[in-house]
Order: sequence, then C-alpha cells, then structure tokens
Amino acid sequence: MGSHTDSTDPHAQEPKATGPDTTDPGAADGLPTPATRAGREGLEALLARPESALIGLDFDGTLAPIVPDPEQARAHPDTVPALAALAPKVAAVAVVTGRPPGVAVRHGGFAGVPGLEHLVVLGHYGAERWDAATGTVTAPAPHPGVAAVRAELPGLLDRVGAWQGTWIEEKGRAVAVHTRRAADPQAAFEALREPLTDLATRHGLIVEPGRMVLELRPPGMDKGVALMEYAREIGARSVLYAGDDLGDLPAYATVDKLRSDGVPGLLVCSGSDEVTELRERSDLVVDGPAGVVQLLRTLAARIG
Repeated sequence: MGSHTDSTDPHAQEPKATGPDTTDPGAADGLPTPATRAGREGLEALLARPESALIGLDFDGTLAPIVPDPEQARAHPDTVPALAALAPKVAAVAVVTGRPPGVAVRHGGFAGVPGLEHLVVLGHYGAERWDAATGTVTAPAPHPGVAAVRAELPGLLDRVGAWQGTWIEEKGRAVAVHTRRAADPQAAFEALREPLTDLATRHGLIVEPGRMVLELRPPGMDKGVALMEYAREIGARSVLYAGDDLGDLPAYATVDKLRSDGVPGLLVCSGSDEVTELRERSDLVVDGPAGVVQLLRTLAARIG
C-alpha cells in the first residue's frame, strides 16, 4: 500500500478506536483496527509483506511496566514468548531505548533466546547497539560532557533543595534525575527543568523529559534518528513503532516521514494517563505493556 497523501492530518480525521472493527478481516482473530487510514495502510502492508517489516519497540512503559525504581523494571512476562513467535516472521525487531543496551537486554531477558536472532537493541537512543545474532555491543567513545554533569549534579540538587524524593540514575552515556518518589513529583519535575537545562547546555548536552524523569544526554541521537537509520539499513518496506513517552515522539515523526516517502507505518501507543500527546498522535492505543504484548502475539498468529 502507498503512504497517506491527503493534505490533512490523518490522525485528526477520525475518532480514536482501540478495539476490533467487525468489518475488518483481522477482527475475527482479535487484531485491533487502527483508527486512522494511514495506520490501517501500515497494518495491511505489514501483514502483506511481513518479511520486509520492521517492528520498533520502546522498552520502559511499552514492554516493561513503569515502576518507581527503574532498576526493578522487567519486561512483561509474556514479552519474550511473543517476540520469539513474531521475530522470525519479520525483517527485524528493534528495541529502541534510552537505557544502555546491556541493561535492556538483562531486564528484557532477550539474550540467548531461540527465535530472537533478528532482534537488536538500539540503546542510548541508538548510540550503542546490541545484536542478538552476535551477543555483542558496538559503541563510539562517550561524550565528555556526561562526566562533567555527573560530577556537578549532586551539588546542583543540593543548592535547589531538590534532594528529598529525587534521585540520580547513572546510565553510562547519560544521567537521569527522577522525581517520581518526591512528595509532589510533577512540581519537583517542573522545578528542575530550568536548572538542569542550564547545566546540560554548559556541557554540550541536552535534556530529554520523560515520565517524571529528566535525562541529560548528548545531542545528535534520538529514537527517531535511530529508527530511521536502522529502517534504511535493513530496507524496511513497512514499520510498526510502539512507545509510551515524550521521548518516543521523534520515532513517531520518523514513521510519518517514512510514510511520506512511500513506506507504510503503524503508530502504536502503550496507553497511560501520564502522557497524552502520544495517544493523540497514534493510530492505535493499547492498554500498556500487556496490550503491546497481546498485539505482538496476535500479529504473530495472524502472519502464520
């Protein structure tokens, strides 16, 4: 199928639907119908030519439920079986995450699983890559600004009185400040945006906001860049991307760009009440990681 070519935004034309449409041939096997025409075209292309389809997936909030301590985050228990069933039938599965790839691999349980030979983890927004086929990570040299920011962060948090309930997550090529445990997480998040942005700018970094987290990382890579580069590398002829947070918006933009270039795509939102912008931009909304896993499992069964 071709990409959407109307001059109007396809996401604004039709009400959002999350359940199956009984007029859709996929409804009989539980495959939900996207609410937009562009999304339906993306799903049709994936089903028609699965061997040239790329499945792109965020990790936290999409494959793994959000938890107060990211170190305790684990993929939904049905994630690996669903991916092992689907991955051999498509061109590739890419987990695109801000985490180091090794952490996502451990927390996802992706290593050494039969059927996941076509899986890659594009960690640190694509700056590092883990390939299941080889079990190795490739990465460039780290940005020097990250070490400088890491050294200054404790003092900054102390000066602005943000220590209580706020904590720093070391991410190797990035540093994140979480506010989810604060007495007022949103107020703490907003209070830290400006000082953390100033700190990041001084050291050549940017701030990536998320669900009660502000991540300081090098510029030049985001999930959209990572997804586009990998889609071009494998010659994908259709793309599905599922995410849940603001950091997934660049990947959404990449799918829109691919659509304009004639590559159909499907945008899936792992729904939550914390971030509504992705829900509004998506073609299909599912119920959190459990809904994402169910979609993957249903796709695998439908492809046959």
